[in-house]
Amino acid sequence: MSLVRLPFEQSHPLRSAPVLRELQTRGPVHRVRTAVGDEAWLVTDHGQVRSLLDDDRLGRSHPDPANAARTGESALFGGPNGDHDTEHADHARMRALMQPHFSPRRMRELRPRVEALTSDLLDDLARQGPPADLNQALALPLPIAVICELLGVPYADRDRFRAWTRAAADVGDRARSEQGLADLFGYGRELVARKRREPGDDVISRLCATEGVGDDEAAMLGMALLFAGHETTVVAIGLGALFLLADPAQWRRLQADPDLVGSAVEEILRAPAKNTGGIPRYARTDLDIAGTPVRAGELVLLDTGAANHDPAVFADPDRFDVTRRAAGHLTFGHGARYCIGAPLARIELQAVFSQLIPRFPTMRPAVAVEELTFNSDVLTGGLTELPVTW
Repeated sequence: MSLVRLPFEQSHPLRSAPVLRELQTRGPVHRVRTAVGDEAWLVTDHGQVRSLLDDDRLGRSHPDPANAARTGESALFGGPNGDHDTEHADHARMRALMQPHFSPRRMRELRPRVEALTSDLLDDLARQGPPADLNQALALPLPIAVICELLGVPYADRDRFRAWTRAAADVGDRARSEQGLADLFGYGRELVARKRREPGDDVISRLCATEGVGDDEAAMLGMALLFAGHETTVVAIGLGALFLLADPAQWRRLQADPDLVGSAVEEILRAPAKNTGGIPRYARTDLDIAGTPVRAGELVLLDTGAANHDPAVFADPDRFDVTRRAAGHLTFGHGARYCIGAPLARIELQAVFSQLIPRFPTMRPAVAVEELTFNSDVLTGGLTELPVTW
């Protein structure tokens, strides 16, 4: 029997792919073929995905990287990363260096600035008047402005590094992806050299001042934060706005009860029916996943999007509901690899949706949801534009 191939076709951009929904009824683990034709195990059950995200028998590295199965051509996420012998220690060091910059105190200090930046962007949107592209007016510039201020990256360079991050995330052209990563790292080296000469109150300056952190490591960590710190949040803001706009009752519910913004943000994080095939991991040893034997070196895809749509955990999972208790979603991962930047993403999403709806209570989509297009050639996906009017 031929294996189903990723990515699965979606009949509606805001609902799970029918093939994925059918697979979930069969069990928690499935043999599939990736977009580049390699075989892999796809895990779709919430409990299994949650457990495996924190299982050190899986990792991002592979003992034979050149011959490892791949999910795509992205140099970032398409295949193995890291040194197989030192992966766990390297990951622990990276988290130890990054975690202090996302401490609760630093995030509390940052919140007023995020709210002010959001307010300024909404002022600009009001002045511009309808119609507008909410992606360009809000979803894109806010995370970029926030991460620039946090890291100490000049906002004037946004078009340059945005082009490099998008190239690095290309899932179909490995040469372009590798060049994007190289350009981004080169830019990081320039910033590190500048911060060593003229340090500021920012993350890259503090990394440079950390004992034992050299120029290459500071540049690598800084650029990893630059990429992860804006790309995924851009997507989340755009899709969150789309979910609310596509269901006016949910928009009105949030307008009538602003205290729901916290649960609305968690639902916005849970709800996207991601069709990326999940987070790639490689088995570091032979293991058993829900009765399925997996051999060392095999590719295991932990599908957090499918897990977030597991009907055993989230009733009627394709229904978007701002009152849902969606705190158990796995969008930021779980355990040792839980996303360090999760608090920052939540702050940005809360700032957006606590302000956008009161400021623009009559906002609505300017085109049918079915007419919207998505970035299918990059890792993070997301909308190409979100036309709105009010």
